[in-house]
Amino acid sequence: MPSIISKTPKAIFNTVESIKQQPALPNAKLYPIFAKKDYQCARGFLLAYKNNGATFKTYRSEIERFLQWSWLIRYKSILKHRREDVETFIAFCQKPLKSWIGFNQVFRFIIKDGQEQPNPKWRPFVVNLSKSSTKKGEKLDKGNKNKKDNKDNKDNFVLSESAVRIIFAALSSFYNFLIQEESITANPVNLIKQKSKFIRKKASSSPIRRLSQDQWSYLIKAAQEMAIKKPTKHNRTLFIVQALYGMYLRISELAASERWIPRMNSFYKDADGNWWFKVVGKGNKERDVSVSNDMLEAFKQYRCSLNLSPLPLSTENNPLIPKFIGKGGISDTRHIRKVVQECFDRAYQLMLKDNKKSDAAELKIATVHWLRHTGISDDVKIRPREHVRDDAGHSSGAITDKYIDIEKRARSLSAKKKKLVST
Repeated sequence: MPSIISKTPKAIFNTVESIKQQPALPNAKLYPIFAKKDYQCARGFLLAYKNNGATFKTYRSEIERFLQWSWLIRYKSILKHRREDVETFIAFCQKPLKSWIGFNQVFRFIIKDGQEQPNPKWRPFVVNLSKSSTKKGEKLDKGNKNKKDNKDNKDNFVLSESAVRIIFAALSSFYNFLIQEESITANPVNLIKQKSKFIRKKASSSPIRRLSQDQWSYLIKAAQEMAIKKPTKHNRTLFIVQALYGMYLRISELAASERWIPRMNSFYKDADGNWWFKVVGKGNKERDVSVSNDMLEAFKQYRCSLNLSPLPLSTENNPLIPKFIGKGGISDTRHIRKVVQECFDRAYQLMLKDNKKSDAAELKIATVHWLRHTGISDDVKIRPREHVRDDAGHSSGAITDKYIDIEKRARSLSAKKKKLVST
């Protein structure tokens, strides 16, 4: 068996458009001969999700890692894999080679001399610093000056439980696709009966990460202050924060994509005079989100800041979150995250100023998705569960139930009465 383990993987899949234009395996000479057929199988699978951006990106990452491992380490075609091969791959993902681990997310491809080329900094796995560590000025990749720290960070690489579940789901879908294409006859992932070796069963659901009422009040205060100081820039920021919380939106539901562009007329009024926000969310599913009176007022204020009428016409299809430079809506979710992060940073400073260090510390690790969790958690206390479920786009009421803390509150209250010493 050829020894090619030492080779550093190069990215092979980029955007949907580039995959369409790349029928043959790029850099084929780096891989075994059977890799060419494997590539065609994977290419067909990924293009089947060309209209679902989020799923495409997830499957692209997982399938690419699987291909690279199969070719460079297992030296075996994905069409020949059996149950034990998939189990070995999962174990590898939990402890990958250090040469396969990179620092922070980078673009898979770069433009050099006018040509698209694999980014030499890209790796199949990524180790990230926490937000709080980043704020302290810590860095992962410092080149030759900090080789020991880089090695230690790679030693601490951990694949989360959810990441393992995603690997199983992606590979299972991939092999089901290959069965339908008559490339194989059995799905090796489905033959793994003891997935508990890789995924622990939990006695209770994971806690929902959200902001406290105090943290949310400081965050919205920070956004409002920023909008007053720099209205041209931060009126948009304020509206984004309000929409993520007030309508439980995912960040991808505010960004423009091939399958969905949020527009001004995505806000619409029905025959009864009620306002709704039409959105295309996870799984390419369209839903209507009810718009509260406060959210409608926030929308009006935002439009007025753009020198528009308070409410849109049904024909007004300009982007809801336009770019500052150029035409169209913001398509990069990282840009929206950066916008909201400014609010988190400002709210953190405000809390420190008021000597609320403990709550402020939580804001250091909070993410944009916490706003969706917070909005759902606050509303499920006062609205029918089914209404919140439909607005949030949950596939079942069981998911919404995770946000209901009544039972845990009662359990905690009774626990406070427990004594360590009998009296």
